[in-house]
Amino acid sequence: MIVSLLSVVLLLFSIACRSNSESQGVRPRQLRDVPARRLAFTFQADVQPPAGLIADETKTVIPAIQQDFDTHRQDDALLRTVRSPDGQRALALYGTADEPTQTFRIDLYSADGNFLRNVTPPNLAVVFQDAVAWSADSSFIAFVGRKSLQAEPSPTPVEQFAPILPSASPDLPAPSPTVAPAFAPLAVFNTEQVYLCNRDGYDLKPLTTRDGLIYFALAWAPDTHALVALACKESEWQARDKEFKTPAGRPRLISLDGDERLLDDALAEAPPVWSPDSSKVATAFGADIGIYDAASKAPTQARIELRERLLTASATFDEKSAPGKSKPVESPNKTGATAPSAPTSASLPVSFNPIVRLEWPAPERLYIETAYVSVRSELIKTFSRWHLLLLSPQAAVLK
Repeated sequence: MIVSLLSVVLLLFSIACRSNSESQGVRPRQLRDVPARRLAFTFQADVQPPAGLIADETKTVIPAIQQDFDTHRQDDALLRTVRSPDGQRALALYGTADEPTQTFRIDLYSADGNFLRNVTPPNLAVVFQDAVAWSADSSFIAFVGRKSLQAEPSPTPVEQFAPILPSASPDLPAPSPTVAPAFAPLAVFNTEQVYLCNRDGYDLKPLTTRDGLIYFALAWAPDTHALVALACKESEWQARDKEFKTPAGRPRLISLDGDERLLDDALAEAPPVWSPDSSKVATAFGADIGIYDAASKAPTQARIELRERLLTASATFDEKSAPGKSKPVESPNKTGATAPSAPTSASLPVSFNPIVRLEWPAPERLYIETAYVSVRSELIKTFSRWHLLLLSPQAAVLK
């Protein structure tokens, strides 16, 4: 009888362990283990912006580096400084008198304002100040550059400007020219490519080599295993520029050895962002969100369509802003809810605008900014509103 009782107890214990194991298989412990296509979401309209939000136009300058430019480099214009995450070094972005206004160069400084070395050679023009970025571990520097458009200086007539030098004596060494910074040979391209170097400013190389594509909107993975960027053709860039629109590009995942993975064929309008665990990337297409696996051997993707929800939320927002001028409709909140009919284009809510920015501060919280953005003589951004996607695993067994 004792043996029989022990057998029953062991059998029940085995069933309990197996049930617990199966329940863990149904719901993973971390959201990083959930494929993008298995994500569920809840939409919350008009929430407070995420804490610690940095404004798009914020440009910081370290005072010690500014003082060095004011004292020793008065012919150069310091545009911005980018401090390394460990706080030990900084990049100085600066323009020169002979450099076009839309391009600049990069030098490496210590955080206390001591010049260390030039990072970019004269034949490489750097563009997009917001694309100059340190990796999270301060090991690498990434930026976007292209072949310098600076015109070659014309030779100076010797008889007019050259100083008269005494005849060289065979017993004396010939005078040597001023020593300029030495740079290793570097491949440059006619369109903007991604470049990478180490924390000391050495081993500079292009990560992308697709001449004809323009790369922009760089972002490092929090664990430094890869970068994500947008890329478009020159004709696509110029077409949006003529319409006073901000650039749009196809999201691409770029590894540190230069391998690329195209994430989507559609043109994304919002700079891509990483999840805090480096497992996923998100960007926006008008009123839709694209989420992609970035650290998986079998990557998936998901498209979250938010147009109906944003239209409904905008109608409610306009009604609260100007009561009586619009009729609010009930907003579907959860995945699978039936949305009301969308307003016609002639009656779109004033506050309804595309998604222009994403912030992903926690694995389950993806913030969305909608706004009207136009590029005229300067960037115009109005009707800014923030919304929130609460992400969770779908109720399905993950294999």
